[in-house]
Amino acid sequence: MTDEDLEGRLALFTAGRPTRFGRFATPDPAWLALAEPEEALRPDLEIVDAHHHLWDLPGFTYLLPDLVGDLECGHTIVATVFCECHAMYRARGPEAMRPVGEIEFAAGIAAMSASGGYGPTAVNRGIVGFADLTLGDAVAPVLEAEIAAGGGRLAGIRHGGAWDADPAIGNSPGMTAPGFYLAASCAEGLRRLASYGLAFDAWVFHSQLRDVRHLARAVPESSIVLGHLGGPLGYGAHADRRQEVFDDWRRGMAELAECPNVTVKIGGLLMRLAAFDYLVARRPPSSEELARVWGPYIRAAIDLFGPERCLTESNYPVEKMAVPYGIFWNAIKRTIDDLTEGEQRSVLSATADRVYRLDLDGLQPPGSAAAG
Repeated sequence: MTDEDLEGRLALFTAGRPTRFGRFATPDPAWLALAEPEEALRPDLEIVDAHHHLWDLPGFTYLLPDLVGDLECGHTIVATVFCECHAMYRARGPEAMRPVGEIEFAAGIAAMSASGGYGPTAVNRGIVGFADLTLGDAVAPVLEAEIAAGGGRLAGIRHGGAWDADPAIGNSPGMTAPGFYLAASCAEGLRRLASYGLAFDAWVFHSQLRDVRHLARAVPESSIVLGHLGGPLGYGAHADRRQEVFDDWRRGMAELAECPNVTVKIGGLLMRLAAFDYLVARRPPSSEELARVWGPYIRAAIDLFGPERCLTESNYPVEKMAVPYGIFWNAIKRTIDDLTEGEQRSVLSATADRVYRLDLDGLQPPGSAAAG
């Protein structure tokens, strides 16, 4: 890549943005192709990608064929979990019901995958949608509509509460102040969610981990899945505080790990942690480089929660800005290669299977007699 190409790439990512990190941009296929080829490590280990998105945005479409192209990377991805991203909301009807459209969309993709015509992975085996928990008990009709739309695949709900005072960070949609997970209405909505046996995906930054602990204790019957490794921040006002951020994050995670109803997703570190400058790099990082910068967070989380309470997420296509899919999974496998075989299987697939009720044992190969 020439200096001119590099300058153009940097301009593409930073134009009109308050920071180089924390914002999403369309991946550059030509730059991704510069990655050093890597064979899949331990392809015998089954993986559940417990957090990815699908969407059709202006200038960037990432739908089933695009995901399938990434899945063909040598790793054994047996199933995926779709996570809400405000895709395909209904254009009409009551505001609270519009997210049902995303469940219909994701379930349709799952049906396409189940036809066997898109490879062996059970895409969208689980679906994590959105419902406004601040409705409290009144969220019930929304959840019931989404359960029906999911056709047995609705696994949980995500209502992000990520907030930081620095305007450079970029908060969760609708978050204009801190303390969302501390509100009584949020606990009431979560209590109703738990009554349907659905998981709750929590999304906060590292400074808010105690808010998640409050919610977990307020609704102990809930199953809370902490996304993106608890959101450690490495840019904006946090850019020059790396050790302080790690120490704050680890303290918050240690306290949260005391709540037995909380599990944590391993992944989602690319934009927010900003551990390496993917915007000006001449090539994508290797899995060894990724394991080196992400490893301290990943290993600390596994040490605190235990492998049976950790699951893995690619956060694709967000992470595709800088990390080819196969290299991402190699990096994850490198960080856990000293765990026992059973512990690795917990982190890569078994925890996701249990938490999201995916029933992986019930999966049948496409075209098998049992599949009909």
